[in-house]
Amino acid sequence: MPRDAVLHRVRTALGRGAGAPIPDPPPARIRIPEVDLESRIASFRTRIEALAGETCLAPSPEQARAAVAAAVEGKTAVASNAPFLAECGIPGLAGVRSGITDPAELRRQCAAADVGITSADYALADTGTLVMLSSLQEARLVSLLPPAHIAVVPRGRILTGLDELFSLLPRPAEQTSSMVLITGPSRTADIEQILVRGVHGPGRVTVVIV
Repeated sequence: MPRDAVLHRVRTALGRGAGAPIPDPPPARIRIPEVDLESRIASFRTRIEALAGETCLAPSPEQARAAVAAAVEGKTAVASNAPFLAECGIPGLAGVRSGITDPAELRRQCAAADVGITSADYALADTGTLVMLSSLQEARLVSLLPPAHIAVVPRGRILTGLDELFSLLPRPAEQTSSMVLITGPSRTADIEQILVRGVHGPGRVTVVIV
């Protein structure tokens, strides 16, 4: 069928004629439930653990550092340049490389590391999702390339869900080149419906809530 005929059918279905202006989109329907912080934390942990992710509560940055140190003991790790990781003292841990700004070097280190350590810009309580905004401080490779991912997240960044996220970031593309949503370990069942973890990203995800 000719292109013009296809477009004519689409316009007719939309009740428009050729050359008619495109109407403004309807307003976004954003609904943010009122959920206290402790309930958000509990929901986040339940959701991510249901997907084979792991969580840990750390009452202080010092205890978060200790939890990460225990998790990476005897392993190689790459930490992002997120300020919150520095507040927790994680870049100074034995075996942890950090402060990398050269893209080629970061790629080499992430490909060889056992663990990638990041913070997260937000977390979503209703799905157990980490929200990662790509930046010089939080490079995508650190959370996606190593076989294990540890995210160290302040409790105040846990939101109720996507509606609250988009109320804070209505136009993410104006702030970052990439917004990645990570919900538990990577998984696929493309081959004979057999669930396999770690195919398209880390097979193990641990969130330390500070």
